[in-house]
Amino acid sequence: MRGVRVPIGFVFAALALAGCMQTAYPLATAPHSDLDALAYGQPQPSYSAYPTSAYQTTSADSGGAIAALRASVAHSPRNAYAATTPVAYAAPASAPRDAPYHLDAGDKLRVAVYGQEGLTNTYAIDAGGAITMPLIGAVPARGKTPAALAADISAKLRNGYIREPSVAVEVESYRPFFILGEVAAPGQYPYVPNMSVESAVAIAGGFSPRAKRDSVTLTHNASRTVVPLGTPLSPGDTVLVGERWF
Repeated sequence: MRGVRVPIGFVFAALALAGCMQTAYPLATAPHSDLDALAYGQPQPSYSAYPTSAYQTTSADSGGAIAALRASVAHSPRNAYAATTPVAYAAPASAPRDAPYHLDAGDKLRVAVYGQEGLTNTYAIDAGGAITMPLIGAVPARGKTPAALAADISAKLRNGYIREPSVAVEVESYRPFFILGEVAAPGQYPYVPNMSVESAVAIAGGFSPRAKRDSVTLTHNASRTVVPLGTPLSPGDTVLVGERWF
């Protein structure tokens, strides 16, 4: 009887072991939180449900860290600023065209009459505002442009002297400007094209210790105005540098 119990015990042990191996115990899984869903999207089906490769993306609403990263970059303040803020490019400013120069007393002119060496010469506009040439005498020049004066000279020469005169007039040297007041060497100086009030002060030796340095009084064509130092200067202008009170 004892010999029969031993095999039966082994049988029961084998059956018990087989039952334990077939018993399925539940696995503990972490719940899918809302934070995970926000960062990584909704869980996707297995790749076997899609015929494409696992490395290919599907639609724009597919989840995942890459999609979340793209969405965060697209809605970042930097991208929003770049999308809504236009970029302005400043066009280069065009240089203003020079205004016609009007002649006056003190200007020296080079008058060329082609084919007439006796008439081609340098002429100064006198205090009366005219130049004096051979054959035709005095020709008014004050207030005229060089081109207008050339036309007047041609008209006078055509009247009994030259059948078809060709005349050109250009400014050889401009009338001087004047600078007075609190500068080192006030007086009269030759005008140089493209001068400013500041360069005129420099030519006159600079400001005196008592000079008012932020603005000066400029007289141009009988009009007197207080101007900054960067104001352009014209021939015949007068610059007055005032004295500061402190």
